[in-house]
Amino acid sequence: MGMTKKKFWLALILIGLTLQDIRNTVGNIPMEWYKDYPHIGYDLDGKKIFKPIRNKDELDEFLDKMENPDYWRTVQDKMTGADIRLSDEQVDLVHRLQEGKFGDVNFNEYEPAIDFFSNEVMIHPVTNRPQDKRSFIPSLIEKEKASSAVLVTPYVGKLVHAIKMGWIKPRRPKETTPQYYDLWAKEDPNSILGRHKMHIPAPKMRLPGHEESYNPPPEYLLSEEERLAWEQQDPEDRKLSFLPHKFACLRAVPAYSRFIHERFERCLDLYLCPRQRKMRVNVNPEDLIPKLPKPKDLQPFPTTQSLVYRGHSSLIRSISVSPSGQWLVSGSDDCTVRFWEVSTARCLKTVEVGGAVKSVAWNPNPSICLVAVSYDDTVVLLNPGLGDRLVCTATDQMISSYEEPEEVRDQPVQWAVAEGEGHEQGHRLILKHPKAVRQVTWHGKGDYLACVMPDNGSSLQVVIHQVSKRRTQNPFRKNKGLVQCVSFHPIRPYFFVATQRYVRVYNLIKQELTKKLMANCKWISSMSIHPGGDNVVCGSYDCRLAWFDLDLSTKPYKVLRHHKKALRSVAYHRHYPLFASGSDDGSVIVCHGMVYNDLLQNPLIVPVKVLKGHSITHDLGVLDVTFHPTQPWVFSSGADGTVRLFT
Repeated sequence: MGMTKKKFWLALILIGLTLQDIRNTVGNIPMEWYKDYPHIGYDLDGKKIFKPIRNKDELDEFLDKMENPDYWRTVQDKMTGADIRLSDEQVDLVHRLQEGKFGDVNFNEYEPAIDFFSNEVMIHPVTNRPQDKRSFIPSLIEKEKASSAVLVTPYVGKLVHAIKMGWIKPRRPKETTPQYYDLWAKEDPNSILGRHKMHIPAPKMRLPGHEESYNPPPEYLLSEEERLAWEQQDPEDRKLSFLPHKFACLRAVPAYSRFIHERFERCLDLYLCPRQRKMRVNVNPEDLIPKLPKPKDLQPFPTTQSLVYRGHSSLIRSISVSPSGQWLVSGSDDCTVRFWEVSTARCLKTVEVGGAVKSVAWNPNPSICLVAVSYDDTVVLLNPGLGDRLVCTATDQMISSYEEPEEVRDQPVQWAVAEGEGHEQGHRLILKHPKAVRQVTWHGKGDYLACVMPDNGSSLQVVIHQVSKRRTQNPFRKNKGLVQCVSFHPIRPYFFVATQRYVRVYNLIKQELTKKLMANCKWISSMSIHPGGDNVVCGSYDCRLAWFDLDLSTKPYKVLRHHKKALRSVAYHRHYPLFASGSDDGSVIVCHGMVYNDLLQNPLIVPVKVLKGHSITHDLGVLDVTFHPTQPWVFSSGADGTVRLFT
């Protein structure tokens, strides 16, 4: 009989009830809990039941299996750890259970069934149990509801009376019939569609009038001419979609020929017409306009034209004011540079140069009297000899005291000292560039001078000159785009380069790009830096003026479109919160631009005055604007050959 070990475990589980050793009192728990302990449980006295010593290894187990004839019927009792030999009856019980038979040998599963209930119907019930007492006594809930807890009859009477009066209604069975609602019904708040906020009822049809009667009044009947005119009209233009007719009686009225057509069009109108509820917001238009201070509260700013500086015979492209504010220099296409006294509009000096003057710039350092003038490919440094003689003499001494270095470096620009007639006119240094120079601008300290030579295909578009050492350097190995204008930062070592669409800010000490400002315009024409250094204003040929807040974003903080034509020049005042823009429409617009020390407060920009005076010549108006260094005055130069002072 070859029973496997697995079957023995099954036998152990099944016979466990009969063989359970009552000495172990641990109860029905997993015996693995005692795996790591020397004992296996506790007896009735509470003493430990120690495990029997089992020192058999696998080899002893195998020999026992081969030699012991009772090995196959020996199982280990989990409760005590002892080996138990199964008797023949127990082995037979295991076999019967494995075959799906009943455990008891003497049990007969096919005994005849005894009918408890006979098929004969009896008069008396099988159980004659009397009814419960609780079926007669009222429940606790009924006692609470009833006004008198002793008798139930008054409560039942009350319920019957309430049902009769209609106060208590029995539960209605749910209606299974489908519900329909009128899609085009009136807008009733209690209806299904009334609950939808955006529901718009269908438009009502016009009620029939006298003209649709079978016997209309004579004034509603059309004459022959009106009928012909009606037939010639388009169906959309006709006031009536039918011709009124008169019949003797209602029996004589024929069927309406357009009935189906009109019903079909009505259905199309109902389900194809887009209906949308427009929520109208009642807003006062004045509330949408930002509250700006009155210009009267923002004074001082220039309001009237005071002086006109006449003398140039052609358009004046550039002007510049001396640091003291006493003198004004202007450069014109008539190949002359004129020096004016600001307070009297008197021309003190005229210097002729060898070409149309593109740009002039007075040195901002009060201890140096130098003016940079660019024409064609040449930049001339002039000493006008105006003002303090000590300053003029010190400037000449600074230029003449220069000593040539031992090692001569190759430079893109040729430096030359003016001699002869040019020196008498005021020429001091002449700088020959490889290409035409369009703009010159000074650094705030007055020693460095930047020049712009626009050329799309060249890397040499911007050069910076150092006057004291007569040295020239090209700061950029490669220029991105066509350079329009450049400017030095008034305080920090930054250099602004404006191309057609972008303004790039470079750190001159670290020699790297710091910021790239996107002007959102087609072509930048001019640029000016705020004296504080954190704001930049750019003018463009597409009539836009963009104000940048460098701490805020690389995109414009404000874009102003006050001018009708291209902007030619923009300028900040050095001390007052003012900036101005000149345009080809012949006007100068002065704006109040207040920059606050509080970083959380945005700049306040308010246009305060439109200054007119220049006449438009050859579609050109104002070409350059600049502020007086100390007074709230603005100078403008135009294509009409005049410079105008607004105070």
